[in-house]
Order: sequence, then C-alpha cells, then structure tokens
Amino acid sequence: MKLGYIPSFCTACYREGRTGDRFMELCKKQQIQNCCHPNALLTLKEYLEDYASPETKQEGEKLIESEIANIPNPKARETAVRHLADIGNGGRDFRF
Repeated sequence: MKLGYIPSFCTACYREGRTGDRFMELCKKQQIQNCCHPNALLTLKEYLEDYASPETKQEGEKLIESEIANIPNPKARETAVRHLADIGNGGRDFRF
C-alpha cells in the first residue's frame, strides 16, 4: 500500500457468475474502474476493519481515501463511499 498498490481480496465476479465471456465484456467496455476498482477498495476496507494492525489500517485508510476519486462513474463512486461507511459500521459483503 505504501507503494500505491491496492491489495484486493475480491471474489465478486466469481460469486456473481462474471467469469469468462461475462468478465471479458466488462473489460472490453472499460468498466473495470467502475466494478473491480470499487470492489478492491471494499474488500480492503473489510480487511482493515477485521485484521489489520493500527499502522496498516492507517496506511490503508489513506490509500482508500485517495483511490475513491479514481472511480469514474459518479453513481458507482457514491455507492462505494456509502458501502465503505457501512463497512466501518460493521456491514460486510458488499459488491458491485
């Protein structure tokens, strides 16, 4: 995270059945930043809340804060912000 990389624990596409051709359709339509990117941030937030040391949590929160602006679709960004807050309040298993 200190290098700006987002560790992702995401399994949303697999769980939603977006594999193979369905996943490639997301890629071809350039929707990765509106789907995979928010999912990576949500799963990182869950990890930070449940397992991270205080130092790691601080670094991760900083990364999430800077990366949320990189979600191009305003509605997806708004939903991600809401889900991040929900995770901070104990919610889990949100996905795009």
